[in-house]
Amino acid sequence: MGPGTGADLLAATAELVAVPSLSQQESALADHVEMALRRSRWLEVARVGDNVVARTGLGRPGRVVLAGHLDTVPPKGNEVPRTEGDVLWGLGSTDMKGGLAVMLDLAASVAAPAWDVTYVFYAAEEIARAHSGLLELARHAPQLLAADAAVVCEPTNSAVEAGCQGVIKAEVVLAGQRAHVARPWMGRNAVHRLGPVLALLEGWSPRRPVIDGCEYRESLQAVRVSGGVASNVVPDRAAVELNYRFAPDRGLDAAARELGQMLAPCLEDGDTFAVTDSAPAAPPALGHPFLAALVEASGGAVTGKLGWTDVAFFAERGTPAANFGPGDPELAHTAGEMITRSSLERARDVLSRLLAG
Repeated sequence: MGPGTGADLLAATAELVAVPSLSQQESALADHVEMALRRSRWLEVARVGDNVVARTGLGRPGRVVLAGHLDTVPPKGNEVPRTEGDVLWGLGSTDMKGGLAVMLDLAASVAAPAWDVTYVFYAAEEIARAHSGLLELARHAPQLLAADAAVVCEPTNSAVEAGCQGVIKAEVVLAGQRAHVARPWMGRNAVHRLGPVLALLEGWSPRRPVIDGCEYRESLQAVRVSGGVASNVVPDRAAVELNYRFAPDRGLDAAARELGQMLAPCLEDGDTFAVTDSAPAAPPALGHPFLAALVEASGGAVTGKLGWTDVAFFAERGTPAANFGPGDPELAHTAGEMITRSSLERARDVLSRLLAG
């Protein structure tokens, strides 16, 4: 085991899970994290809103960021942490309070790292990007985020996941004409017009490009459908919301343009296609010495990140970054979120050895 505090990481994660932190309701958890960080005299601690940043200032030749978000998705009956043996169940245990527990342990135990370290605990990652705590920090205190490399401690089963997919959220609105349901020929049913759109999505084949040896499998899903006026009215409007995860071999504009072109055959005058939220992708960037050492220390295997993370935030700013943290990413956002003691301890071991040099 690396030079951690020896703290029980499973218990520490359970303590974090017990503090509710839905997106934009992170104040209590930010208080908890800030109090813990201020106990370490070698850290300079700053708070901007509900974002907490702790930094060493040892004059090392390079600086790395370890970053993790405080917020969780809404609960699914899993608000209360439950521990059985070496397994913890509970909201956010996987995504990503296990990673936060590891970060707090490292901040408290590695007093003289070989690299200067910035620990970033930020709000509002799980909702629209405009609310991101990292963007808030970039606006009000960008100097706190300056670094040579970054690790986003999202769940990766303690293996390196390179880059990330981009995200486009879009809405297609189809027009119709109201009429009485007893005389539907006098109108046009907008809900029925959703059929060709949904069939197009169902038949869509995902791209699976390989970039620097990492495969990124794209995804396009209808995630919400709305429409209807009353049980006796032919609806004159129907909408479908889309979530498109695209590979990092394309930029936002190109991906949005391709999505719009794909849907164009289903659209007529009066219909609309609009991007409602988006975030860029990030290609693999493992050439930095710290990230290369992370790959080696974690076993040498690298896969592409199937999902979006704030690796893209750092990549946009010229900071090479990778994903590495405890927990199974396939359990994120599920009612069965859980994390194991061994996953937590492995992540701590790898990162503590790297930081300590």
